[in-house]
Amino acid sequence: MRSYTVTEIWDIPIRVNTSLLIFLPVLAWLIGSGQQIAFYAGLIEGFTGVGFDLAVLGAGATPWVIGVAAALGLFVSVTFHELGHSWVALRYGIGIESITLWILGGLAALESVPKEWDREFWIAIAGPVVSVLVAAVCYAAVLVTPGSLPVTRFVLGYLAFTNLLLAGFNLLPAFPMDGGRIFRALLARRRPYGTATRIAARVGVVFAFLFAIVGVVSFNIIMILLAFFIYGAATTESRTVLLDELLEGISVGDIMTRDPPTVSADATVQELGSRMLRDRQTVHLVTDGAGAVVGLVSLSDLRSVREDDRDATRVEAVMREVPRVDAGADAFDTLATMTQAGGSTAIVEEAGELVGVLTESDYAHAMTVRKGFRSGIGG
Repeated sequence: MRSYTVTEIWDIPIRVNTSLLIFLPVLAWLIGSGQQIAFYAGLIEGFTGVGFDLAVLGAGATPWVIGVAAALGLFVSVTFHELGHSWVALRYGIGIESITLWILGGLAALESVPKEWDREFWIAIAGPVVSVLVAAVCYAAVLVTPGSLPVTRFVLGYLAFTNLLLAGFNLLPAFPMDGGRIFRALLARRRPYGTATRIAARVGVVFAFLFAIVGVVSFNIIMILLAFFIYGAATTESRTVLLDELLEGISVGDIMTRDPPTVSADATVQELGSRMLRDRQTVHLVTDGAGAVVGLVSLSDLRSVREDDRDATRVEAVMREVPRVDAGADAFDTLATMTQAGGSTAIVEEAGELVGVLTESDYAHAMTVRKGFRSGIGG
């Protein structure tokens, strides 16, 4: 879903996802319902010793005021939580692309994930620490707020309790939640980073299944969504770290296809298809009449043309413009950049001269070789 930038803090864009805009009124209604107000009033009284007159809290539009204020306050607290992560990351020189608030909380997008265990530990634990501090401030505010302001005192008590709950829940070792990242950091003290990630990811998947079971049994849609998020994020990050390990120390020039075949932009799709069959080359650079490279065409591009039209369709009609990358660039970083841009192919240059192409097949071959070599297959 789309996200909207609402402000900036420390030059970090603070974004609100559409899912949160949809969920906030629902959350406000849930908090402001009579049963929830009575439930939280009892918790706050047991937590702070401050009692409430439920008749006053439930009068007129007061429940809606409570619900809206508490819901907004909760996501302001989540923003503070993410700013805690961001502040420590910035201290380590790691940039923050954005902080996004969405239906499941908040996400601080770091420009890079530190592999040093101590840096990841302090960045991960900073969020829960900030949540505890926010809870302490709200707790103190409850004690000094006069009884003539019962709504304010109730909302502050609610935020004190939920921030403690937020801190505790985030400390569960359900990777990639904060607790899971802390767990990986501690594992990485004595294990390779990739091994630590795989162990943490497996534990995260176990928690995802537990959350899913709890969500189904209790009919809690948020818990079910959280289970899907944790499962997807844990498995994705585990694969990403594996790719990073396999491609470590490899440049684009090490894995690219050198001297790629070329085809004229005026050639027909049928002619190119026949050439691909003979040459067993499924990616061709496209050149103009002067021999300059103007794009790239692959077998998947040819498939988009109907069989009856292939004799009349020129290659220039199906070719693509692809990014150009330097042969000395890091292979993993280049893959990440291409993936974010929605592509998987690039033209490779060295000192301004075209020297090859980079495709998914090149990456697949490189990873197969590296994985086989590490397993002892390649000698």
